[in-house]
Amino acid sequence: MKRLSDIKFSTLDLVPVRENGSAAQSLHNSLDLAQHVEKFGYNRFWVAEHHNMDGIASSATSVLLGYLAGGTSTIRVGSGGVMLPNHAPLVIAEQFGTLESLYPGRIDLGLGRAPGSDQMTARALRRERSGSADDFPQDVAELMRYLGPRTPDQRIIAMPGTGTNVPVWLLGSSLFSAQLAGELGLPYAFASHFAPRFMHEAIRVYRNHFKPSAVLDKPYVMLGVPLVAADTDEQADYLATSVYQRILALMRGQSLVQRPPVKTMDGLWLPHEKEAVGDFLGLAMVGSPQKIRAKLDVLIEQTQADELIFTCDLYEHADRVHSYELLAQVMKG
Repeated sequence: MKRLSDIKFSTLDLVPVRENGSAAQSLHNSLDLAQHVEKFGYNRFWVAEHHNMDGIASSATSVLLGYLAGGTSTIRVGSGGVMLPNHAPLVIAEQFGTLESLYPGRIDLGLGRAPGSDQMTARALRRERSGSADDFPQDVAELMRYLGPRTPDQRIIAMPGTGTNVPVWLLGSSLFSAQLAGELGLPYAFASHFAPRFMHEAIRVYRNHFKPSAVLDKPYVMLGVPLVAADTDEQADYLATSVYQRILALMRGQSLVQRPPVKTMDGLWLPHEKEAVGDFLGLAMVGSPQKIRAKLDVLIEQTQADELIFTCDLYEHADRVHSYELLAQVMKG
């Protein structure tokens, strides 16, 4: 049985844009956060591909990863994830092959099968490309061939890319990628930071379908976890209202720019919206270090996860840094 001190812990940064803030400020904050969590002992720093969202500045994921890797020295940096239906596999192989060539041994390539946007934006991204989520298994296999060793009969190569063997992860919020990751023998990250409902089933499907590969000899599960850690439970509850407002805006189709915390959410959401936000954040760790430790102990006991990746969308950057610092103290015991 795993204990909390056995678990690796990482950061997923959604590069949030503040109300009256700028993308430039958010990108600089992302690097500052990466530098801090590197010192705190975090294993990875991932950013996710989203498009047409005014509150998230990580759309050019591979470009941002170059900036983050260049400003850090030991922490792994990667995508959590690249939405592969939006891209030709060769392009992603070249981008991540370039990153791996510049920062060897520090790059992760997490892949998702959703568009990371609405359908209109997906069409704008792809233009004449016919890519869809249905092509995902074939696209993953093609991408991995480009990153693997060059074969004598290979007519198309990724340069840089070929022979780099960038670690590939499959990401998912449903059961499809769980089964595929298992069959391919790849590490699997479940998006329980926004879709906790299927978490236990996805873990079961992944482990049951797992076949040892050149990459892994046994399953490796990472779980996404929302985080709001503060010195007291009361302070954490207050800071979390920024997160609640952001999820509420997402559900209403409104602007996702970060809003400052409020004393109460009463009057801001309807009862059914409060319940929906609660379901979305079902795995959220909100509270003081003591409260969070107790909840994490239960999570590890129930899932036996190998790694947890935390996302923390607080309004003040200093509060985010402090939240990750408190979590590191909890994880290290």
